Amino acid sequence: MSFAEFEAAVAREPSPPAVSAPLRGLWYAARGDWDAAHKCVQADSSREGSWVHAYLHRQEGDLGNAGYWYAKARRPMPEAAVTLKTEWAGIARALLEK
Repeated sequence: MSFAEFEAAVAREPSPPAVSAPLRGLWYAARGDWDAAHKCVQADSSREGSWVHAYLHRQEGDLGNAGYWYAKARRPMPEAAVTLKTEWAGIARALLEK
């Protein structure tokens, strides 16, 4: 699935496409369902799941918890100037390229 297809699915599909748990988490996050997004990645111990988990806690404003998950994902926490929308797109693109 391409990034454009994933982005279109977020806009128009009533349920997430058949993708990995981290990508489903991003799908729910983009649709404003933080709880469903969090459930998708909470039990996923992969680096990808931890990355999305970190993003979700950054979105929530819990930077301490986000920092923990960025470390587990082996990713730096984005600078404050990096918007959530930009980070979401970067994570989605990276996961879709795998």
